Amino acid sequence: MKLIATTALPFLLLSACAMDGPPEHSGPARACNAGPVQQFVGRPGSAKVVANAKRRAGARTVRRITPGMMVTMDFRADRLNVYVDAQGRVERLSCG
Repeated sequence: MKLIATTALPFLLLSACAMDGPPEHSGPARACNAGPVQQFVGRPGSAKVVANAKRRAGARTVRRITPGMMVTMDFRADRLNVYVDAQGRVERLSCG
């Protein structure tokens, strides 16, 4: 019996490491739709307006992009990009 317990221990430990839970982005992907949020162009790019645009676009994430800001070029179908001008007004909205 002692032999079985000592040989099973490594397998139990390894299986416990593999059970970290589901991946962070589990579930159905939500694609962003920038069409319904074009009404925000020209409005102040406040946190409230950006959050409202995110919700209406159906986006999972949002990034507010200011003039001269460096951004990654990765494409994410679930992300809304809100471009604001130097005065902080929404200039353009796109998904990706």
